[in-house]
Amino acid sequence: MTNATTGPTSRTRMGLEILATGLVLGVLGDGLLRAMPWGLNVTLCAVALTAAATLLVRRHGVTPGPDAPWIGLTVVLLGTAFMRRDSEALAQFNVIAMIIALALGAASLQGERIATMRPFDQLRAGFTTAFGTLTGSLVLVAHDVQWHELPRGGRVRRVALGVLLAAPFLVLFGALFSSADTVFANVLQNLFAFDLESVVSHGLQIAFWGAVTAGYLRWGMLARPAAWTFVDATPKVGIVPVATALGLINLLFLVFVIVQLRYFFGGAALVEETTGLTYAEYARRGFFELVTASALVLPVLHGADHLVRGETPEHLRTFRRLAGILLVLLTVVMASALGRMRLYVGAYGLSEDRLYATAFMVYLLGVFAWFAWTVLRGLPKHFAFGAVIQGFVVLAGLHVLNPDAFIIRTNLNRPAAERPFDAKYAVSLGADAVPALLDAFPRLGADDRCFVAKRLLTRWKTDADWRTWNWSRSRARRLVAERADALRTVTCSSTSSE
Repeated sequence: MTNATTGPTSRTRMGLEILATGLVLGVLGDGLLRAMPWGLNVTLCAVALTAAATLLVRRHGVTPGPDAPWIGLTVVLLGTAFMRRDSEALAQFNVIAMIIALALGAASLQGERIATMRPFDQLRAGFTTAFGTLTGSLVLVAHDVQWHELPRGGRVRRVALGVLLAAPFLVLFGALFSSADTVFANVLQNLFAFDLESVVSHGLQIAFWGAVTAGYLRWGMLARPAAWTFVDATPKVGIVPVATALGLINLLFLVFVIVQLRYFFGGAALVEETTGLTYAEYARRGFFELVTASALVLPVLHGADHLVRGETPEHLRTFRRLAGILLVLLTVVMASALGRMRLYVGAYGLSEDRLYATAFMVYLLGVFAWFAWTVLRGLPKHFAFGAVIQGFVVLAGLHVLNPDAFIIRTNLNRPAAERPFDAKYAVSLGADAVPALLDAFPRLGADDRCFVAKRLLTRWKTDADWRTWNWSRSRARRLVAERADALRTVTCSSTSSE
C-alpha cells in the first residue's frame, strides 16, 4: 500500500487531474452551451476538450493509436462548423458526426487502430464509449482515485470535505423549501443575494457537463477496451444457405428493376393508366421506400460476408458473384430513386428532407462502391474506415453546398406556373437563406414580398448573445439592417399573409 512518503500512484494522479479537468470544462460548458442556438460556444468547447485531452496524454505518457491526431482535428473542425452554417438540420448532422468522432477518438486513446476497425468494432466503440462516458465519473471517484493515498491531516481540509459533502443536500433541500414557502424563498434571496433557482440550474449544468467530460476522458485514458472478437475463421452457416438467400433477393430485385424500366420508358401515360397516379405522385410515393430498401442491403451483404468467411476460395467466388449481381441491380434501384426525386422536386419543389435524402443516397452509392472494392476483393478491414471517411466528406460537401441557400435558389428557378414559390417555407429556413431571399426579393409577388419583409425584420432585428455567434446569422442581421428601410416601406394588401 502506498503511504504518505511515496505519494499517490500515477493512476490516482491522473484520476485527480481528470476530475479537475472535468470540473473546469463543466464550468465552461455551463457558461457557454446553455446559450442557444449553438455557434461559437460549441467551437470553444470542442477546442477546449481536444486541448485538455492532448495535455493529459502528454503529461501522463498515454500511448494513443496512430489515428488520434486526425480524429482530434476532426472534432475541432466539426466544432468550427457550428460557427459557419445556420441550418438546423445541418447542425443536427454535425452533432451526430461529432459523437461518432468522439467515440472513435476514445477508442484511439485506448490504443486501437481506427483504420482497421470493422463495422462491429465501430459499433462496439460507440456503445462502450457512451456507457463509459455516462458512468465513468462515478468509477473515477469510487475506484480509480485511491483517496487513502492522499496526504491526511489538517482541520481545514476536513472542514472543506464536510462542506463539499453537504453542498448538494443544501441545494436540494433549499430548493424544495423555497418552492414550498415563498417567505422562506424571499429570506434566502435577501440573505444570500442570489437566485436559488438559478444556482440550482447552474449547478446541475456544471455537474452534467463535468461528469460527461470526466467520464469520457477516464474511459479513453484509464479504461481498457474489452477483448471482443467478432471475426472467426470458421464458417458459420456455409455457402448453400447464403447463396440461396442471395439468389432469391437478386430475383426480387430483378423483377423490380424490370418493372421500373417499363414505367420509366413508358412515361407518364403508362404510369397514370396503370396506377391512377400522376407521374409526380408516383415518384413521391416511392422514393423514401427505395432509400430504406437500399440502406438495408448493406447490413445484408455484410452479414452474408461474415457467414461465409472461412469457406473455400470457390465458395467465396460464388458469394462475390451473387453479391456483385445484387450491387448491380441495386445501382439500378438507386438510379430509379434518384430519378423519382428529380421528378418529385420538379413537381413539388426542393425541401430539406428531399435534399438530405438525396445526399444520403449519394453517400450510399459511394459506400456500396467502396464495399465492392474492399470486402468483395477480400479486404474487409478497410471497409468501415472508408465508410466513415465518406460520411465526413459528404457532410463537408453539404457545408460547401449551403443547403438553405441552394433550396431557395432551386425553388425560385422553377416556373411559377408549375408550383408557386412557398414564401412561408423559405423564411422558416436558417440565416443562410437570407442573402438569397434578399437577392430575389424584387422577383417575388406582392403578397410574398410583404410576408418575407415582415418576417425578416422580426426575426433578424436583435443582436444575439456572443456565445451563439455564427457567421451566417451575423451576416443575415447585417444585411437585414442595411435593407431595413426598404423592407419597411413594402406595401401590403389586406389579404397579405401574416
